[in-house]
Amino acid sequence: MMNLRFGYVTVAAAPLGERSQAGSASDYAGALRAIGGEPWEFSNVADPAPLVVLVETGGTERTIMDLWRRRLETAAKAPMVLVAHSGANSLPASLEALARLRQDGHKGRILCLTGPEDEDGLAGVRAAVRDVDAWRQLRQSRIGVVGSPSGWLVASNPDPAIVRTTWGPYVVPVGPDQLTEAIRAAAGDEAGSREESIASGAAEVREPEPADVTMAESVSAAVQHIAAQHGLKGVALRCFDLVEQPGTTGCVALSRLADRGIAAGCEGDVVSTVAMLWVRLLLDEVSWMANLSAVDPAGNSLVLAHCTVPRSMVDGYTLRSHFESGIGVAIQGTMSGGPVTLIRIGGKSMTELWLAEAEISRAGNAENLCRTQVEVRLADVGAAADLLERPLGNHVVLVRGRHAARLRAWWEMVIADEGGAEHTLG
Repeated sequence: MMNLRFGYVTVAAAPLGERSQAGSASDYAGALRAIGGEPWEFSNVADPAPLVVLVETGGTERTIMDLWRRRLETAAKAPMVLVAHSGANSLPASLEALARLRQDGHKGRILCLTGPEDEDGLAGVRAAVRDVDAWRQLRQSRIGVVGSPSGWLVASNPDPAIVRTTWGPYVVPVGPDQLTEAIRAAAGDEAGSREESIASGAAEVREPEPADVTMAESVSAAVQHIAAQHGLKGVALRCFDLVEQPGTTGCVALSRLADRGIAAGCEGDVVSTVAMLWVRLLLDEVSWMANLSAVDPAGNSLVLAHCTVPRSMVDGYTLRSHFESGIGVAIQGTMSGGPVTLIRIGGKSMTELWLAEAEISRAGNAENLCRTQVEVRLADVGAAADLLERPLGNHVVLVRGRHAARLRAWWEMVIADEGGAEHTLG
């Protein structure tokens, strides 16, 4: 994996005192440079790149605090990364400094290196730097709420100020008139100016007529135009309004957005869109938002279903009608087996998390559920029951692979607080 640029500031007491037996401070600085670090002075801490503090000796606690307060002037709520080594009271100073900063409401993490050639330790530093960079990107991101959250999302409609304060993104309202105008403009384009139709890659087109596919493609072009116009990294689309006018769905639009790196949430679900954006920025993975259609506590399994899915996540797909309305174009994808991670953010301040690893046991094609369906078996005993006992909402986000430890480490450094709660962890 390519190294990410970051700065590091070395703090040491004067006089230097005892040297580390595992290597000199200059050796540790050299190890940080080898993974992308640049030596900074205190005056550089306004740089937006991630910052690491290399704690050379003990007696540096107040220096660390002063440094971080200066950092917070230009990077509010930035998490702190301290790198300690095994000599010169480096670790005791790091522990004391982070304990005080946590008392003051700040976040951070300590990484311990056993020596300048500690590959595992340096991999941890590299991961922490990427965590901070994902935090930075979240704070620079904009999520467009096109329309408004659907009325039934009573637990998934946070105040934009909470989204900004807790997770970082700006929430940008996009009125339904803007979408209507964009759809009208897209529908008026010459057919040849559009990208290849989604029907061309389908194994079958069952209910939709060619006119339905054309209209769905117009919505897709319109939503992509809005995302570009507003500089959006995420879109939460109130898709059920489209069922009434112009008589289609947003399933194709959201699938295309997700495959192009834009977090795409159905039903105006801002909370799930934040989770999908988190996955994209931290893991560089596409994800799928789905309904919890069935929960089996005894079998510790779930059935997930929705009428859209990123095409990059499935082995093949059929175009169907939208399940609830019977109109428009939905995507019935076939998702192959393998490990996945499930995510649900929740709580009044979006500081609660349900996180679980699972295995896809089968794809489904039931006619009484949304079109793309999978059954998953959870790794942790009791994880399914936890969803019924302490629900955070009706949607979960699925990403391929085992990422619980990575997501948990980020969440604990950036989001978790005394008022938050971590539910099931894979």
